[in-house]
Amino acid sequence: VPSNSSVGAQFPFSGIDDRENWPIVFYNRTCQCQGNFMGYNCGECRFGYTGPNCTVGRNMIRKEIFRMTTAEKDKFIAYLNLAKRTISPDYVISTGTYEQMNNGSNPMFADINVYDLFVWLHYYASRDAFLEDGSVWANIDFAHEAPGFLPWHRFFLLLWEREIQKVTGDDNFTIP
Repeated sequence: VPSNSSVGAQFPFSGIDDRENWPIVFYNRTCQCQGNFMGYNCGECRFGYTGPNCTVGRNMIRKEIFRMTTAEKDKFIAYLNLAKRTISPDYVISTGTYEQMNNGSNPMFADINVYDLFVWLHYYASRDAFLEDGSVWANIDFAHEAPGFLPWHRFFLLLWEREIQKVTGDDNFTIP
């Protein structure tokens, strides 16, 4: 259940940006996964777990990019290029605001490749806010200037890594 606490004086336009109440601004219910399962349909293991029942702990080692071999760097670039050419089988992006979608009765979504999905997510979280009167609130960055920066960014990178693992079939891939 989302908090109803005040967001503070740093957000003087509270209540007008779709991102403030994500995901409930677009969805009226969500799943709550049990055990070590996660994902939009609770069909994947939480980060750090593997196995058919997601009970096997797993540590991933991320290599310092300057210590990667040429072959490791080439593989990393190849994986990013593959992600750029692969349409996400699980996610779409919104192409309009909640208001433009008329409270959901006019859905506005589009397919996107796996790489650009994360470009879009980062943009969506950090973009300027568009106000009701047509003006722009340019001095806000929900992704980087809010209390949730560290957990949001950590989850963002873990999810990006997971999606590249799924595209490549390489469960051992880590972001350097």
